[in-house]
Amino acid sequence: MKSSTIQKEKLMSFELLKTLCATPGVPGREEQFREVVRAEIASSAESITTDAMGNLFALRKGKSTTPRTIMIAGHMDEISFVVKHITKEGFVYFHPLGGFDPRTLIAQRVKVYGSRTIDGVIAIKAAHFTTPEERAKVIPLNDLFIDLGLSGDEAKELVSIGDCITMERELIKMGNFYTGKTLDDRVGVYVMLEVFRAFTESQDNIYAVATVQEEIGLRGAKTASFSLQPDIGIALDITIAADTPGIDEKDHCVKMGGGVGIKILDSSSICHPGLVRFFRELAERKGIKYQMEVLPAGGTDAGGIQLSRGGTPVCTLSIPCRYTHSVVESVHKDDVQATIDLLRAFIEHSHEFQF
Repeated sequence: MKSSTIQKEKLMSFELLKTLCATPGVPGREEQFREVVRAEIASSAESITTDAMGNLFALRKGKSTTPRTIMIAGHMDEISFVVKHITKEGFVYFHPLGGFDPRTLIAQRVKVYGSRTIDGVIAIKAAHFTTPEERAKVIPLNDLFIDLGLSGDEAKELVSIGDCITMERELIKMGNFYTGKTLDDRVGVYVMLEVFRAFTESQDNIYAVATVQEEIGLRGAKTASFSLQPDIGIALDITIAADTPGIDEKDHCVKMGGGVGIKILDSSSICHPGLVRFFRELAERKGIKYQMEVLPAGGTDAGGIQLSRGGTPVCTLSIPCRYTHSVVESVHKDDVQATIDLLRAFIEHSHEFQF
């Protein structure tokens, strides 16, 4: 692939992406994040609705007299925790919501959303009191605990069983990368917002759908697509860029800076071959850098949309991401822009796609 020769539009702003990454969105408790999305998309939408699950639907109507319905999905929730136990000394044990790797959690800062927002740290026994065998082992998630710097009485006054917990890490620029927590899937929502506000027009009805509870089973996408009954579903999410030392090239999946990923399959969906072909041809026609993606493990909202009712043709556009499900998730700015460019081109040319 050659680099694009067309003039690229600027991203909305790094500050917006930073705000999206910083705003909490625990599965089942996405309301604060949803209001940020609503505020950003309101001026471009002809209607905005929310369903019983908490999914947000924003519509721009198509120009055709017989428009199809296209659902663009980006999920609002982030991997996080809930409080499950508070000891008499004030230490907090927690239950995970999503796929955490315990290796990434030691000595990290968190936010606990009790009667007020409280800072905490995921604690670890001092190395001076551990054996060599203990230091060589990964501590199970169930054994990790949070220190709030409070007494037992103070902790129990402010924190209750079921309160939400998120990781704490600010998004920064690092070379050509953006790096921080929750780029899965705040960068997908970012792309959706950018394109929904920027595309000129479409012949089809375009629904930007900010979904809930993706990290715990694609739940919001399933209910949203059941009610919306889209003709086509497009998920926006990160995918694993494993192009790092120690991993064989055949297992890289996608590479940082290689362009938008056009997914062929993952463990939740096999993308519609016609849509895959159309995205690839469109990328080549528009000079947008892309790479084909086969993800051996993991899934996106496309899996939920695909299985709705009698089935829906789907495809996922993926932003390559290193260090997924950690507080240093990293994406390449050019891959983000390529995803924006290809999604916009698809929306503006969707009428050209025929099954």
